[in-house]
Amino acid sequence: MRIVADTNTVVSGLLWKGTPRQIIQACRQRHISIVSSESLIAELAEVLARHKFTTKIKDAGLTASELVADYSALTEQVYPAPLNRPVCRDPDDDAVLACALAGRVDVLVSGDDDLLTLKAFRGIPIITAAEWVRRG
Repeated sequence: MRIVADTNTVVSGLLWKGTPRQIIQACRQRHISIVSSESLIAELAEVLARHKFTTKIKDAGLTASELVADYSALTEQVYPAPLNRPVCRDPDDDAVLACALAGRVDVLVSGDDDLLTLKAFRGIPIITAAEWVRRG
Protein backbone atom coordinates (compact mmCIF):
# COMPACT_ATOMS: atom_id res chain seq x y z
CA MET A 1 0.00 0.00 0.00
CA ARG A 2 1.19 3.48 -0.88
CA ILE A 3 0.06 6.45 1.18
CA VAL A 4 0.64 10.16 1.62
CA ALA A 5 0.58 11.22 5.25
CA ASP A 6 -0.27 14.88 5.79
CA THR A 7 2.15 16.84 7.99
CA ASN A 8 -0.19 16.83 11.01
CA THR A 9 -0.30 13.03 10.86
CA VAL A 10 3.47 12.78 10.51
CA VAL A 11 4.12 15.10 13.47
CA SER A 12 1.71 13.09 15.63
CA GLY A 13 3.28 9.83 14.50
CA LEU A 14 6.82 10.99 15.21
CA LEU A 15 6.17 12.62 18.59
CA TRP A 16 3.28 10.73 20.20
CA LYS A 17 1.93 7.23 20.52
CA GLY A 18 -1.38 6.42 18.90
CA THR A 19 -2.78 5.64 15.50
CA PRO A 20 -0.50 8.01 13.53
CA ARG A 21 2.51 6.26 15.05
CA GLN A 22 1.20 2.97 13.64
CA ILE A 23 1.54 4.43 10.14
CA ILE A 24 5.18 5.36 10.73
CA GLN A 25 5.86 1.91 12.22
CA ALA A 26 4.18 0.15 9.28
CA CYS A 27 6.49 2.03 6.95
CA ARG A 28 9.57 1.21 9.04
CA GLN A 29 8.54 -2.46 8.87
CA ARG A 30 8.07 -2.12 5.10
CA HIS A 31 4.39 -3.04 5.21
CA ILE A 32 3.53 0.22 3.43
CA SER A 33 5.31 2.98 1.53
CA ILE A 34 4.91 6.60 2.53
CA VAL A 35 5.22 9.00 -0.36
CA SER A 36 6.36 12.58 0.23
CA SER A 37 7.74 15.57 -1.63
CA GLU A 38 10.21 18.39 -1.07
CA SER A 39 7.42 20.78 -0.12
CA LEU A 40 5.93 18.37 2.43
CA ILE A 41 9.35 17.69 3.96
CA ALA A 42 9.98 21.46 4.14
CA GLU A 43 6.61 21.94 5.83
CA LEU A 44 7.49 19.20 8.34
CA ALA A 45 10.79 20.96 9.13
CA GLU A 46 8.98 24.28 9.62
CA VAL A 47 6.35 22.72 11.90
CA LEU A 48 8.85 20.77 14.02
CA ALA A 49 10.90 23.95 14.49
CA ARG A 50 7.98 25.59 16.29
CA HIS A 51 8.56 26.35 19.94
CA LYS A 52 5.57 24.28 21.08
CA PHE A 53 7.35 21.07 20.02
CA THR A 54 10.78 21.87 21.51
CA THR A 55 10.26 20.04 24.82
CA LYS A 56 8.67 16.97 23.24
CA ILE A 57 11.51 16.64 20.71
CA LYS A 58 14.16 17.21 23.38
CA ASP A 59 12.53 14.60 25.66
CA ALA A 60 12.88 12.11 22.81
CA GLY A 61 16.63 12.79 22.76
CA LEU A 62 16.52 14.13 19.22
CA THR A 63 16.60 17.36 17.32
CA ALA A 64 14.00 18.59 14.86
CA SER A 65 16.59 18.24 12.08
CA GLU A 66 17.24 14.60 13.02
CA LEU A 67 13.52 13.82 12.99
CA VAL A 68 13.10 15.42 9.57
CA ALA A 69 16.14 13.61 8.15
CA ASP A 70 14.97 10.27 9.54
CA TYR A 71 11.46 10.72 8.18
CA SER A 72 12.72 11.92 4.81
CA ALA A 73 14.95 8.85 4.48
CA LEU A 74 11.96 6.65 5.30
CA THR A 75 9.80 8.05 2.52
CA GLU A 76 9.72 7.73 -1.23
CA GLN A 77 10.19 11.19 -2.74
CA VAL A 78 8.12 12.33 -5.72
CA TYR A 79 8.22 15.58 -7.65
CA PRO A 80 4.63 16.66 -8.18
CA ALA A 81 3.48 19.23 -10.67
CA PRO A 82 1.25 21.93 -9.18
CA LEU A 83 -2.48 21.38 -9.54
CA ASN A 84 -4.10 23.18 -12.46
CA ARG A 85 -6.45 25.06 -10.16
CA PRO A 86 -6.93 25.39 -6.39
CA VAL A 87 -8.91 22.58 -4.77
CA CYS A 88 -8.70 23.02 -0.98
CA ARG A 89 -10.02 25.81 1.22
CA ASP A 90 -6.43 26.07 2.46
CA PRO A 91 -4.23 26.47 -0.63
CA ASP A 92 -1.24 24.93 1.22
CA ASP A 93 -3.11 21.62 1.24
CA ASP A 94 -3.05 21.47 -2.55
CA ALA A 95 0.61 20.39 -2.23
CA VAL A 96 -0.57 17.29 -0.35
CA LEU A 97 -3.08 16.49 -3.10
CA ALA A 98 -0.44 17.04 -5.79
CA CYS A 99 1.92 14.69 -3.96
CA ALA A 100 -0.80 12.03 -3.74
CA LEU A 101 -1.39 12.26 -7.49
CA ALA A 102 2.29 12.18 -8.39
CA GLY A 103 2.90 9.25 -6.06
CA ARG A 104 -0.09 7.28 -7.34
CA VAL A 105 -1.02 6.49 -3.77
CA ASP A 106 -3.83 4.30 -2.54
CA VAL A 107 -4.89 6.66 0.24
CA LEU A 108 -4.16 10.06 1.75
CA VAL A 109 -4.11 10.12 5.56
CA SER A 110 -4.79 13.39 7.34
CA GLY A 111 -6.25 14.98 10.42
CA ASP A 112 -6.89 18.25 8.57
CA ASP A 113 -10.57 19.10 8.15
CA ASP A 114 -9.79 21.06 4.97
CA LEU A 115 -8.65 17.80 3.36
CA LEU A 116 -11.02 15.43 5.12
CA THR A 117 -14.09 17.34 3.91
CA LEU A 118 -13.12 16.38 0.35
CA LYS A 119 -13.46 12.68 1.28
CA ALA A 120 -11.56 11.79 -1.93
CA PHE A 121 -9.54 13.46 -4.66
CA ARG A 122 -9.42 12.00 -8.15
CA GLY A 123 -10.22 8.56 -6.80
CA ILE A 124 -7.83 8.72 -3.83
CA PRO A 125 -9.66 8.32 -0.51
CA ILE A 126 -8.83 10.91 2.17
CA ILE A 127 -9.15 9.38 5.63
CA THR A 128 -7.97 9.82 9.22
CA ALA A 129 -5.23 7.72 10.80
CA ALA A 130 -7.89 5.95 12.88
CA GLU A 131 -9.79 5.02 9.71
CA TRP A 132 -6.56 3.76 8.15
CA VAL A 133 -5.91 1.50 11.17
CA ARG A 134 -9.51 0.18 11.08
CA ARG A 135 -9.14 -0.70 7.40
CA GLY A 136 -6.08 -2.73 8.39
